[in-house]
Amino acid sequence: MTGRRPKPALPADQLTIVWQSVSLLLDYPDQDLLGRTDLLRSASLSLPPAIGDSIRAFLDHLQATPLPELQTDYVETFDSRRRCNLFLTYFAHGDTRKRGMALLRFKQTYLRSGFALDDAELPDHLCVVLEFAATIDHALGRDLILDHRAGLELLRLSLQDMDSPWANLIDAVTATLPPLRGDERDAVRRLAADGPPEEEVGLAPFASPQFSPGSTLLPMPSFPGARR
Repeated sequence: MTGRRPKPALPADQLTIVWQSVSLLLDYPDQDLLGRTDLLRSASLSLPPAIGDSIRAFLDHLQATPLPELQTDYVETFDSRRRCNLFLTYFAHGDTRKRGMALLRFKQTYLRSGFALDDAELPDHLCVVLEFAATIDHALGRDLILDHRAGLELLRLSLQDMDSPWANLIDAVTATLPPLRGDERDAVRRLAADGPPEEEVGLAPFASPQFSPGSTLLPMPSFPGARR
């Protein structure tokens, strides 16, 4: 973790709603997600207008678009574009050996909060990190996000450039974070110019799981193999 960071601008209950809502909505769209839209829209009404509007804009798109079209767009957006990757460590390390150690750090951070994670899912997936931040440990989760702020900002800018509806969700997340500092802006510019590093290696030993930690305000994504 780097230095002393500003305190969150939103109260804890609102951070939980934002981060957990985006965690759900950034997942691969299916009928279960469509069935949660009314609850997510209702929860968004308790948020500051700008953040709530971003979430509701995506919900409008979700409800107005046929599911097969949503699923095709999701795959084309997040699975085929390096700059629209949902794995946070990928932006800093690409598929290099250094990424394996970064993934291990995520896993160790989760373990500090009492969660034993299996190998079902890489721990740096943005949906996982947001769920952890929302429902397990606000401070540790927020630090993980801030440590990878440059990648998150590149994801946001890339989605905006594509006029992607998912950009609204990243806007909602970044609105919960402090303004970019000078060194962070420089990191975003470098990353935008150079892109993630390239060096393909196997990362399987560092894979990590998801979790479904108990009852919360909003429903949780289900992650195979999760256990508390």
